[in-house]
Amino acid sequence: MSPLDAPRDPRNSDLEAALIEAREAYSNARPRSAEIHAKAREVMPGGNTRTVLFYTPFPTAMVRGEGARLWDADGREYLDLCGEYTAGLFGHSEQRIIAAVAAAMAKGINLAAVGENEGKLAAIICRRFPSVEQVRFTNSGTEANIMALAGARGFTGRTEILAFRGGYHGGVFTFPVGVPTSPVNLPIPMRFADYNDAAGAAAAIREAGDKLAAVIVEPMQGSGGCIPATREFLQALRDTTKETGALLIFDEVMTSRHAFGGLQARLGITPDMTTFGKYMAGGMSFGAFGGRADVMAMFDGHRPGAMPHAGTFNNNVLSMAAGNVAMGEIFDEAAAEALFARGEALRDACNAACAKHGLAMHFTGVGSMLNPHFRPGPITAPYKATPVEEQQRELFFFDMLGAGVYLARRGMVALMLPVTDADCARFVAAVEEFCAARKPVLTPA
Repeated sequence: MSPLDAPRDPRNSDLEAALIEAREAYSNARPRSAEIHAKAREVMPGGNTRTVLFYTPFPTAMVRGEGARLWDADGREYLDLCGEYTAGLFGHSEQRIIAAVAAAMAKGINLAAVGENEGKLAAIICRRFPSVEQVRFTNSGTEANIMALAGARGFTGRTEILAFRGGYHGGVFTFPVGVPTSPVNLPIPMRFADYNDAAGAAAAIREAGDKLAAVIVEPMQGSGGCIPATREFLQALRDTTKETGALLIFDEVMTSRHAFGGLQARLGITPDMTTFGKYMAGGMSFGAFGGRADVMAMFDGHRPGAMPHAGTFNNNVLSMAAGNVAMGEIFDEAAAEALFARGEALRDACNAACAKHGLAMHFTGVGSMLNPHFRPGPITAPYKATPVEEQQRELFFFDMLGAGVYLARRGMVALMLPVTDADCARFVAAVEEFCAARKPVLTPA
């Protein structure tokens, strides 16, 4: 029998029809966003300048935010659960941060000099994170990872890096499963291993031997689907890198929010270096890399032959001022623990809703970050989604927007501090409604 004659699963046809309807409803409700996108396409490829914000038929254009709420160009209001992909931890209108930025601006924006605030913020970070004896600032998490890997290569005198399939360490270090290496990745010699495969990773580290400068890993893969690393896996990396002399780098650009001292403190595993970014400057542009004093000494300008580390805006006055307030006054240990607990409860409630309806849909994550998967749990490694899974994920995104909930196109949720228990209950109700209404086109458990 020809494949064309084989009976089709009617659920797939219904899913395609549901998606067409959802896209049409989305477009009809947002004429102003459509207009903004069309004009931008005349002068910008794709009509935007940040890949993660692009989706078809066109992205929603936002015009205002307050607390945990957003308003789009067509006047629609949303509960913001995207949280600027973890960078928006403090919400859209934290008055202490706004006041700090305004005060810094009033004294001059670009001073081309060091300032007291950078040393203060560095001290806050060094006190909080077990691995960080010294730290330097960058403009983004991407830059932080670039400089951390440069430092590791300079310190060890080795060239190669081990990363993990499904990992993301910024725009120039992206390694999605099942996709050829991106042409925008930096030409650093890379080896790869499977995430959460402790034995396989240890074997790869030993095989690389004295060629390997560093292992870089997210304690929870963020863009890979909010997949937490097991403690066994991270401990294997710690033990084997010590054995071979390679450095262990934790990319905590996203996960540092999950405890006062990041996931490294929560798990009790201390890397040699850590990279940061996202929320730490209260929503201003920010990145940082830090670690052992002997490694960071590679960048000590008092030493002959120090490695250069440039960047016009590394210590810009807005980020430094906001960071001192954000990390020194607002996001203390009590706030970090409360946010972690809220996220854990939210993920459990979402998974209970999926289980209630008997669906192959599961939320993974740690603390205040979670991500839906349209297959049964547990999910411990990244994967290449099937076309049906991608359609189900798109339908979820549009249905959440229809319910007034804004999240990442891939479904990721990153809670902000202004998000309340009532907001979380609203999201759970929206997930419950999605499971009930879309059950005919979703995969049963």
